[in-house]
Amino acid sequence: MRHLKHHFQLSVKQEHRKSLMANLASQLFLHEKIKTTLIKAKALRPFAERIITLAKHAALSEKSEQKLHYRRLAIARIRNEAAVKKLFDETVSQFLKRDGGYTRIYKLMSRVGDGAPMALIQLVEAPSEKRRSTKKAKGAKGKVAKAVASEAPATEVVGAAMVVEEQSEVSEVSVATQGEVKDEASSVPSEAKTPEA
Repeated sequence: MRHLKHHFQLSVKQEHRKSLMANLASQLFLHEKIKTTLIKAKALRPFAERIITLAKHAALSEKSEQKLHYRRLAIARIRNEAAVKKLFDETVSQFLKRDGGYTRIYKLMSRVGDGAPMALIQLVEAPSEKRRSTKKAKGAKGKVAKAVASEAPATEVVGAAMVVEEQSEVSEVSVATQGEVKDEASSVPSEAKTPEA
């Protein structure tokens, strides 16, 4: 019996559907994100995640025969050796500590021509040291900016506007918000304010 098996038929025959999933999956593994219709993205998710699971099994297995076996199974389903090579050699390392959920789907605006709902499907990135280091870097940049602002001789900050005097030239940086800008640089003659080319 094939009860509850009518998901993601995509109004095409089986051969067409297999070819469509193979092409979408190979492009997903090559480019790490693709834009397609929402229904195709939802159909692609389980197909692609099974291929990623094969790559994980190959990466975690110790025998070279098993690694080759998993790679051949993936090539039989995707039909693109370049995509399988990239997945098995490069991309799989970010999924070794994940237990599923390798893809993410974002809904986009409808397509202009026929109004079909569009979606962006992409591979989920592993939590990396980059994100952690950028947070630390942002904190360090903020501290440096505060130190530079406190050392500037003719700097006064009121509201969200700031005037900074640099060496002999005066450069004004202002953001129009509430409040007035009070600065000591306004007392400098207008000739000194214009930068010389």
